[in-house]
Amino acid sequence: MEFETIIYEKKDNVAWITFNRPDKFNAQNQTLLSEVTAALEVANGDDEIQVIVLTGTGDKAFSAGADVNMFLDWTPVSVIKWAKGSKRAYTYIREVPKPVIAMVNGLALGGGCEMAMSCDIIIASENARFGQPEISVGVIPGGTGTQILPRLVGEKKAKEMILIGEPISAEEALRLGLVNKVVPADKLRETVDEVIKKLKSKSPAILKFAKIAVNKSLDTPISVGVECEAELFALCFGTQDQKEGVKAFLEKRPANYTGK
Repeated sequence: MEFETIIYEKKDNVAWITFNRPDKFNAQNQTLLSEVTAALEVANGDDEIQVIVLTGTGDKAFSAGADVNMFLDWTPVSVIKWAKGSKRAYTYIREVPKPVIAMVNGLALGGGCEMAMSCDIIIASENARFGQPEISVGVIPGGTGTQILPRLVGEKKAKEMILIGEPISAEEALRLGLVNKVVPADKLRETVDEVIKKLKSKSPAILKFAKIAVNKSLDTPISVGVECEAELFALCFGTQDQKEGVKAFLEKRPANYTGK
């Protein structure tokens, strides 16, 4: 599939989705957001893909957020029609039942921060910066930022970031629990590859159950989440991978998972 604003690569059971507007700091226009969603659908539907990685071209920006040129022509009706009329990349990342890693290689602002936060694991370079600066152009975060950021960093820090709009460093993001790891820029790909290797050693089927269960905990009261967890736990025992995992553990050998 050919894309205009992203690069889609499939390599060693991993789908790499790269935002490719380096002259615009990989800013998100409607084409890019639609293409990210389309690429996620391709990766989700490909049984050979075990892990998905999102990143940006170059070393300056993961994504600097929305292309604000769009905002000049938008109206409430057009925004609602666009937001409600199709799957949005931000929410679809969470819905895809495969691990999604954000490899943040620079600025992750506005929609870029929201895109990263939607991923399951965030690995950032030391020069990365995270923020929700939308208030400076007269809007609020519109890609789930007001909902996810407080869950990650707490109410007070989230309000500070959203109401004032100033970005934070990668190290502060790590301290706040916004990212999983911060590494030197020249070690970023190597570190992501290590995480990918660990994920690929697990059962694809069980990874799906685990992601669904954790996401459920954030969307429902704990009583509903616990019930969902119990049901997914039971489903694990209907998979071949569960039996293989136990046998491999008892036989002290690597498991040979098939995703079934």
